Amino acid sequence: MELKDLPEDIATRVLEVQEKSGFVPNVFLTFARRPAEWRAFFAYHDAIMLREDSGLTKGDREMIVTTISAANNCLYCVVAHGAILRIYEKKPTVADQVAINYRTADITARQRAMLDFATKVNERAYEIDDADFEALHAHGFTDEDAWDIASVTAFFGLSNRMAGVAGMMPNPEFYLMGRIPRA
Repeated sequence: MELKDLPEDIATRVLEVQEKSGFVPNVFLTFARRPAEWRAFFAYHDAIMLREDSGLTKGDREMIVTTISAANNCLYCVVAHGAILRIYEKKPTVADQVAINYRTADITARQRAMLDFATKVNERAYEIDDADFEALHAHGFTDEDAWDIASVTAFFGLSNRMAGVAGMMPNPEFYLMGRIPRA
């Protein structure tokens, strides 16, 4: 799909992203094949990823996305959200570490507990029980934070699967973001 073929509201959003980042992430054009679904997808994305009143930082959310996307073998989301993670955390190696094995990554015990919960939601949500919430509480997370972790995990489970079906590849720009200083 090309920018000229998009409905005006979607084209406006895509141009805003292009102006801010310098390129159009492939997800915007790939998912635009169905405008109503595009709108719903990005509305929910924004609701969970841009929430101001959350105990999760933007870096925490991107760390969840990168970890879960790696578990789901989604190259697009690992590369794209890994780039954003590197920028938010100001650590050029963190995305690679959590994508391969968050348990040995250079992250905090709190972040590890968050990723343990996210991984269980991704792989075995039907097994979540009180002990899982208690483990989060021990690291200062609230039940609302647990909901946020689960929401990000579940949403990107959908995103990972659709990216796979679409054969969506990461934009080349994502590979260097957060690794070298921006020009």
